[in-house]
Amino acid sequence: MLYLADSNLESKVVAWAVHDGTGRQKTMSGDSDRPPYETGLDALLDGWRLFQFSQLVPEPVGGEFRTSYLKYEFAFEQIVDLDG
Repeated sequence: MLYLADSNLESKVVAWAVHDGTGRQKTMSGDSDRPPYETGLDALLDGWRLFQFSQLVPEPVGGEFRTSYLKYEFAFEQIVDLDG
């Protein structure tokens, strides 16, 4: 999961979560201070498929500085060959 600074796939990754379903990597979210990619576009260029979850809903007046969920959430999936 990549959380971007805004809805533009070329914007900076501000948070991330990692899970390797193949079992090849044992690292988890929080194991690194650096995101796996600098931007969402970088992940796409590395062969990941994109699923966007978040809705682009404008904040109500006065709510611009409220601390809440990260609304620019993107899930990336990469198909790997387990036999290779």
